Order: sequence, then structure tokens, then C-alpha cells
Amino acid sequence: MWNRLAGFAALALAACQQAAPKSDFPAVGRDVAPIVGDSFSTEDARDRVGEAEAVIAFAGVTPGMSVADIGAGEGYYTVRLSPIVGRTGRVLAQDIVPETIRALGQRVQRERLDNVAIRLGRPNDPLLPEASFDRILLIHMYHEIERPSEFLWHLRNDLQHDGRVVVVDADRTTDRHGTPPRLLVCEFNAVGYELTRFERLSDSESYFASFEPRGPRPEPRDIRACAL
Repeated sequence: MWNRLAGFAALALAACQQAAPKSDFPAVGRDVAPIVGDSFSTEDARDRVGEAEAVIAFAGVTPGMSVADIGAGEGYYTVRLSPIVGRTGRVLAQDIVPETIRALGQRVQRERLDNVAIRLGRPNDPLLPEASFDRILLIHMYHEIERPSEFLWHLRNDLQHDGRVVVVDADRTTDRHGTPPRLLVCEFNAVGYELTRFERLSDSESYFASFEPRGPRPEPRDIRACAL
């Protein structure tokens, strides 16, 4: 199994995009929340709320798909995606904290998730292989991205045809670990994405949003920052 994971990681490294100059992207016009772990609740408690089941259904994840779980943390979504995509699908779990990735790798090995690979990314570039994913999930982490325009710019080339980026976040300000939906849509629109679905989740504060690229990817210097 680990040979397969190593091979996938090598492919990701070889295929990652050359970073555009950071100075070409607009400065962020909002607060950036500090990174927190996803152990705010037990996995059983999260399952009782039913968020993951609803999000995966809204996202249209099906067997055979390739899915990236960005900011995977302890792997709550990763381990639930693995049986859904099945043996013909794959899940790439990515995080930017080395200790988190190491712990997640141990969990993947322990639970024998043969269709899961792990990846250490950068704060503003997930370093994913290009044209590889049907779905890219950003679950309760979008408000932690330092330069969202740069991050979303890189993601555009990582999607397959008809691929989507999925966001789950709380409807509150970024300094309170959420993202107002209007700001989220503006930041995605600025990089050439279009909102394709929006749903309120059962906890009444969180929401689901999915986006697809539309038209050519803009040049970094042409992207405009969004204001609250």
C-alpha cells in the first residue's frame, strides 16, 4: 500500500504548478483566522449531526471519483470518503501541518485505506496534481487561507472537466472562524468560479457551497480583492 502512496505523492510533486509571483495577487481584504485542529468534537458527535453525510451527498461524490480533502486534519472526512469512492476511486488527504500529516498517515495505514494518499501542501498552494480531481473539498478551513485568490487560482487547474470545489463553513465573520456567504462567492467569482449549489446545513449556522470554473483562468494581476 505504501508504495502506492509514495507513487501518488511523487506524481503530485512532479505535476504541481509553478507558483505565480506572490506580488501579483491582491492583498486579502479580510481577517485570516488562525489554524485550529478538527478535534473540536468527537467523531461520533459529528456523525450524529449528520453533516458529513449531507455534504458528501450534496457534493455528488460517487464510486470511482477522485476527491481531494484539503485541510484534512485528523481525517474525519477522509475516512468517510474512502469507502464511497471505492476501489476504483481515490482520496488525497492534504494538510499544511507536518505533524498532522504524519498522524493522518498512521491512521490511513492502521485503517488500511488503500485508496487514500496523503500530501503536505503550502498555505497558499495545495500542490495538487493538475487535472486530477472530480471534487476538491474545503471543509471548515476556508477562513484560515492567507491569500484566498492565490489558493483558488492554483485549484482551478487541479480540477478535471466538470470538477467542482466544495466549501463548508460557518456563516459568520472570518475572525470568528467562518466566512459570510456573500464574501465567499465574491472571492470565488474574482478567480473565475461560478456558484452551482448552496445549501444550509442542519446546525443552521453552517452552509454548503459548490463552485465550478467558468471561462479562462484570470491573470493574477487582474484579480480584484473583495471587501466585507
